[in-house]
Amino acid sequence: MIRVGHGFDAHPMVEGRRLVLGGVEIPFERGPKGHSDADVLAHAVADAVLGAAALGDLGRFFPATDAQWKDADSIEMLAQSARHVFGAGYHIGNVDATIVVDRPKLADFVPAMRANLARALQIETDAVSVKAKSSEGLGYTGDGSGIAAYAVALLERT
Repeated sequence: MIRVGHGFDAHPMVEGRRLVLGGVEIPFERGPKGHSDADVLAHAVADAVLGAAALGDLGRFFPATDAQWKDADSIEMLAQSARHVFGAGYHIGNVDATIVVDRPKLADFVPAMRANLARALQIETDAVSVKAKSSEGLGYTGDGSGIAAYAVALLERT
C-alpha cells in the first residue's frame, strides 16, 4: 500500500533572522520569522510525510507554544517526524519539494538541501527533489515580504 501526503509552510521575511532552508544557512539580509528556525522547506516536508501517514501536522508534535522548540533546528524536527512515520509502519519512498521566493537565488544551495533532507528522512539523496521557483514579482513571495514551500511525499507500508 502506498500513501501520498502534501505539505505547505510560509513565513514572513524580517530583518535580524537567519535564512535557513533545508538545514542550509543562506547568506541574505533577512530571514523567516517563526518560533523555530522557521525553515519553511523542512516544515513543508515534515507536514507531507506526517500527513501521508495521517499523523497530523508539525504543530501536533512541535507546538509553537512550547518553549522547547524556540529557535529549534528544523532538520532535527524533520528527523523526529520521520521516526513517527516509521513507528506508524511506513517507509518514505520519495519527497518532491518547491521553495517559492524571488530573492535570494537558491540554485547553488539545492544539493546541500537535498542531502540534509535525505539524511533526516533516512532515504537516498536521489529520492529527494528540491526546486527553487520565482513567483515573478507576484504576491508575498515576489515582493520579498514572505517565503513559502510546498512538498509531496510518497510512503509505502513496511
